[in-house]
Amino acid sequence: MIKKFITILAAFMTLNVSCQNTTSFKPGQLWPDNNGVHINAHGGGMLYFNDTYYWFGEHKIEGEKGNSAQVGVHCYSSKDLYNWKDEGISLKVDDDPKSGITKGCILERPKVIYNKKNKQFVMWFHLERLGYGYGFASSGIAVSNNVSGPYKYIGCVRPNQGQWPLNVKEIHKMPVDPIVMTKRYPGDNLFGDADTVNILGRDLNKGQMARDMTLFVDDDGKAYHMFASEENSTLHISQLTDDYLSYTGQYARAFVGRFMEAPTIFKKDGKYYFIGSGCTGWAPNAARSAVADNIFGPWTELGNPCVGADSTLTFHSQSTCVLQLTGKKNAFIFMADRWSPKNAIDGRYIWLPISFENNKPVLKWLDEWDLSYFVAMSKLYLIINVKSMLKYQ
Repeated sequence: MIKKFITILAAFMTLNVSCQNTTSFKPGQLWPDNNGVHINAHGGGMLYFNDTYYWFGEHKIEGEKGNSAQVGVHCYSSKDLYNWKDEGISLKVDDDPKSGITKGCILERPKVIYNKKNKQFVMWFHLERLGYGYGFASSGIAVSNNVSGPYKYIGCVRPNQGQWPLNVKEIHKMPVDPIVMTKRYPGDNLFGDADTVNILGRDLNKGQMARDMTLFVDDDGKAYHMFASEENSTLHISQLTDDYLSYTGQYARAFVGRFMEAPTIFKKDGKYYFIGSGCTGWAPNAARSAVADNIFGPWTELGNPCVGADSTLTFHSQSTCVLQLTGKKNAFIFMADRWSPKNAIDGRYIWLPISFENNKPVLKWLDEWDLSYFVAMSKLYLIINVKSMLKYQ
């Protein structure tokens, strides 16, 4: 009996050791944390603070019920991006039925940024209050003085109430068809041109719709909130106030009528890059990419960044975040989710390095890779640049 116990204990210790000595990324595979449990941080975002990476994401449970928020936002920390420590639930859902984040609500794509001015961590997320389905279309906000939490929910908002975007058109200021004021639009169909239907004008007084989202902090410390709006037909890019808790009223519409979601933004060599997806629910589709000289646009679409087998399905995943490695030039990791809606907790993570070809982001499938990839890429870029210089001498 004692011998059997020692054998089990040794196996358990071996499992934990192996969980804490991961040295590579294996996209689509189970990814155990320090407790040997698959990381539970879906639709997540990344924050680098005090030499540590923090991964925030939706905590899922088993079954289809797990697609709604039954627990809250989970947080993990790591020094190397391979091995992750469970920091617990950073934002808990509420049992109070009057709360905006009542248990069973829809709480998706949480992102956290640090406000240096106020020394405060600010979390934004897509929020659909319990009982509204996807009709509430708002943004939830929570704050904490500690990076891993607990975060305090301070409310939700429909963005830019009473404010026109920088690129508003005269057609938006025309009276809105009464049918549009009450109509719900399924999936990716407005039954007409996005500007003509004018969801923007419809929602002016109550605030614009906000669903799939991301946050981006620029080099000057200004923060931006990018989200699917106008019944998912158009993305909005909104500048946040200095405390990152509200809107300045400065915002722009992007990809009008293109029905994009799962937005990500990153910056390389002074240009802004976007990777997102089409709107097909839980089913994967071909990723989309774009570039702009200004975060408010205009944006130029670059097509599907994925190449090779399963590229038209984004390798069976959907974008959630692009992580720029701190201290490394032009080193970006594409983070995506491989959803499992019938058993939400089994969702897997797809992390892939972003390379660039002709100034376009490119994603290629790798069964396994590590951060040395970026060292090799840096050497390759250097060789290409030297050859290019010599060619014109």
